Amino acid sequence: MVLHLTEENVRQLLTMPITIEAVEEAFRLLGIGQAENLPRRRLHSSKGMFNIMSASISGAGYMGYKSYTVFPGKMKFRIFLHSSANGELLAILDADLLGQMRTGAASAVATRWMARTDSQVVGIIGTGWQARSQLEAVCQVRSINKVLAYGRNGQNLQNFCQEMQEKLKTVCIPARSAEEAVEAADVLITITSSDTPVFQGIKLQHGTHVNAAGSNFIVRRELDETAVRKCRSIVVDSKEQAKLECGEFLYPLEKGRLTWDQIRELDEVVTSRALPRTNPKDITLFKSHGLALEDIAVAARVYQMAVAQKIGEKLTLES
Repeated sequence: MVLHLTEENVRQLLTMPITIEAVEEAFRLLGIGQAENLPRRRLHSSKGMFNIMSASISGAGYMGYKSYTVFPGKMKFRIFLHSSANGELLAILDADLLGQMRTGAASAVATRWMARTDSQVVGIIGTGWQARSQLEAVCQVRSINKVLAYGRNGQNLQNFCQEMQEKLKTVCIPARSAEEAVEAADVLITITSSDTPVFQGIKLQHGTHVNAAGSNFIVRRELDETAVRKCRSIVVDSKEQAKLECGEFLYPLEKGRLTWDQIRELDEVVTSRALPRTNPKDITLFKSHGLALEDIAVAARVYQMAVAQKIGEKLTLES
């Protein structure tokens, strides 16, 4: 029997603490050789895109892939979860919310290992659907008492601040500019779809940790070259995927001001093979692209909870 879990099923079962725990454990297993990730690949039609990405977490007993389509006005995400012991298809999960939460959780894991332990202020640029999970996740791993948010749409910004203040019980204030949020931040989140840098890198303050999570296309960049070069430590979720998708590194790499040897991966940090912060004044950067590893890890947790609580629809598929 294959279990089908809808968006509502996922919403019923998944919490941010569970998501963060699952993602961190997945990177630990990757770091000790008990997991494998394959980067996203994109196929184009005249009107849209088909995306596919896969991972195996043998240390946890699961493997699978996420596929999703992007067409005007419509995106659809699904995860196909298999047993890594016998290849059996265990579940098909609708994965819009799951993807949103695992992206936030990856930033939380990076923040836990890279941000100053006394971080209290978050600056966030972007107020869309992904911004909510980013902010919620970071607030799970640091004692945040103030948020400065900036977005181009004034009404959306007001709504975001009101909603997140009520949800997180933390002061959330609209910033007058992106730079105002940057200058105040102990932890800075960028989560936009911008093609061009969203703030002036010179404004980054000593001691800031940056989670750049909005762009995963080589032609887009949220950070300018100055911001990248100010970072003492740069960590990505996957170098292999970053080489395909990271627009932020393109110019400094071309100019010889950055090399791939200077960039570390999150699994190295989680397994203590890389030390991203040695001084409170260090500026650190986590560049997130979103991995299938994260999707499969979180899908496995949702599947386990669904089986235990008898949630979801059982499908009979011909073998």
